[in-house]
Amino acid sequence: MANQAPNKVQERLSQVEGHLSGGAPSKKGKASLLEKHADDIVVTCALRTPITKGGKGGFKDTQASDLLHGAFKALIERSGIDPSLVEDIAVGTVLAPGGGATEFRAAALAAGFPVTTAVKGLNRQCSSGLQACVDIANAIKTGMIEIGIGAGAESMSTQYGPQAVSEFSELLESHKEAANCKVPMGVLSEKMAKAKNIPRSAQDAFAAASFQKAVEAQKQGLFDEEIAPLTVKWTDPKTDEEKTITVSKDDGVREGITAESLGKIRPAFAKDGSIHAGNASQISDGAAAVLLMKRSTAQRLGQPIIGKFVQASIVGVAPLLMGVGPAAAIPVVLEKTGLNKDEVDIWEINEAFASQCLYCINDLGLDPKKINPKGGAIAFGHPLGVTGARQVSTLLTELRRTKQRIGVTSMCIGTGMGMAAVWVAE
Repeated sequence: MANQAPNKVQERLSQVEGHLSGGAPSKKGKASLLEKHADDIVVTCALRTPITKGGKGGFKDTQASDLLHGAFKALIERSGIDPSLVEDIAVGTVLAPGGGATEFRAAALAAGFPVTTAVKGLNRQCSSGLQACVDIANAIKTGMIEIGIGAGAESMSTQYGPQAVSEFSELLESHKEAANCKVPMGVLSEKMAKAKNIPRSAQDAFAAASFQKAVEAQKQGLFDEEIAPLTVKWTDPKTDEEKTITVSKDDGVREGITAESLGKIRPAFAKDGSIHAGNASQISDGAAAVLLMKRSTAQRLGQPIIGKFVQASIVGVAPLLMGVGPAAAIPVVLEKTGLNKDEVDIWEINEAFASQCLYCINDLGLDPKKINPKGGAIAFGHPLGVTGARQVSTLLTELRRTKQRIGVTSMCIGTGMGMAAVWVAE
């Protein structure tokens, strides 16, 4: 009996390695995922606001709740869903005071949802938007609700700063791993880049490619389908004049970025470091929303099905190596779904930092051509609680445009975690 536990662990590790290596899928694999069943959890609408530069961009003067209100109104309009049918809304956020519980409920009511629609805010840091979608999907699976929305909202312009991090007690400070949880992410990324031997040249090349892909996608209008333009009040920093503007594009996307131009930027966290503003995700503002229900419900209501949620994983890693989260979470969700890496058509892996994203791609042996084909957070921003929901609209839109089917969204998470989810486009 004593040898059974290690043998089971080894068996599980072997299965995971098989899924990563591109070995034959199990009965749960690709063919099974492409089947359609009445109880599938499907997405009938997924959209986002533009993502704008923190402190500078089009949403610098707009609260997270107002961004969320805009996303909600657009979701109701585009989907044609009767708001009274939506039973619960989960909103991922990181910086909103009180977890956004009060203002997000207010945003839902102002957008047209009735008092019978429940709302909650949640914070799993950089995966908050994905966790919101997964929470709603699981509530539908268990029969707790029939229709719900997973969303994300963040105003880093108005809420980002020293006040966002609380002081640790002596109890927490005295525990090594607990104390590591409050080390700034830039410092963590420097430590990880050095520990995993990710050179600055590779980081700058990856970051430049993200900008270049995003520029090309924006020129071709590839973001337009997923973006809901938003009209907001904006104060001109030069004249202090308040204006009404309509924001319809991500304003952090910049042309002319090359590895060489990025190579001239000074390191931000250490004199001999490799992390800087050009190869890290941008501080940003935005919101996103995903409408979920069972396939049978969507068919009964005449809702167009654009994809389905399959499965998710959440794992913990060492706080000082938080950037490796996707490398730990992705194998778990592949094992759960019977997929191997070659069966995934597109990977949306959040570019918190080029260093950590590169490490995860290399460690898992993923095809770089399948990673963030329209660029990522380095190019257009990472509103912390939004990205996980934003990735759903980006992924499903691109899968459908390119007539591909299977995608994975994933991200590292502050304090040392990783999350991943499998989606199928229709």
